[in-house]
Amino acid sequence: MTMNPAQRRYIGRMIPLSIAYGLAVFAASAIIPDDAAATPMTVVVALVPALAVTGFIWAMGSYLAELADEYVRLLEVRKALVATGLTLALASGWGILELFTDIPRVPLFFVFPVWCLGLAVGSLVNWMTMGETKAGA
Repeated sequence: MTMNPAQRRYIGRMIPLSIAYGLAVFAASAIIPDDAAATPMTVVVALVPALAVTGFIWAMGSYLAELADEYVRLLEVRKALVATGLTLALASGWGILELFTDIPRVPLFFVFPVWCLGLAVGSLVNWMTMGETKAGA
C-alpha cells in the first residue's frame, strides 16, 4: 500500500511524539514517587507526558486538514466520530456508576487511550460499511 504525502507527514509526526510520550511517562514514573504531594515540580514533571498527548491531537488534526482525498478524509472523520461516541458513552456510563455505586474509580488518564482504541473500532466500522459509503448510501 502506498502512503499519500499527508500520511507520510502524519507518521513522521507520530513516531517522535510516541517516543517522547514513552520517555516522558518513564521519566515521570522514575522521578515522582507514588502518592507524591502536588508540588510545582511534581505537577510540571507529571504534565510533560500531556504535552505529547497534545501533540498527538495536533498531529491528527493536521492530518485531517492536509488530506487531499475527500473520501479518505470522510473515513478518518467517521473513525474519529466512532471513537468519540464510544469514549463519551463509556466515560459517562462509568461516571454514573461511580456516582451511584462503590465501583472502583477509573483515572481520567485512561480517556485518551480508550479514545485511541475507539479509533480501531472506527476502522472496523469503516471496513464493514466500505461498500455502502462508495455507493453513496
